[in-house]
Amino acid sequence: MSQPGILWWQKYGTLAQMAQASVALLGFVAILFQINELRSNSRAVSARQVFLGYTDLAFKNPKFAAPDYDAIKAGSHDEQVQYESFVSYFLYACEEATAAFADKREWVASCDYDLKPHLPFLCEKYKAEPAYLETYSVDTQQWVKASLKTASVTPPDCKLGKT
Repeated sequence: MSQPGILWWQKYGTLAQMAQASVALLGFVAILFQINELRSNSRAVSARQVFLGYTDLAFKNPKFAAPDYDAIKAGSHDEQVQYESFVSYFLYACEEATAAFADKREWVASCDYDLKPHLPFLCEKYKAEPAYLETYSVDTQQWVKASLKTASVTPPDCKLGKT
């Protein structure tokens, strides 16, 4: 039972102690907020670096950035492997950018624009090796599959349709 004549704040501590606890709690919340902001900023910087790396790769390899996929298929095995690596890097860069900038539609639009010429390759790759797309996030898998459907790129020919 409580003793008669003791006020509620005397039972739980002085006003100064309660204020100190409140300030400590606010400080803890502020630290959590800062950590979240730092994580978000770090992810954004990383995504920009990855996308810049892709842009640099595209600049140095225009034959892969705007591919003639039939010519690449007819080319050497090394060139085919290079192209596959180029597309993989592109998908990874878009995956990072869209995850880091989910609220900015221009990143998705940029990736959509750059994806279209690679759809015949992705269609054939997915037809031959369905596990290939599973190496990417579910969002990226859905994005590629939706893009294939929108562009009417379907097996067995895997050619870009009219959109």
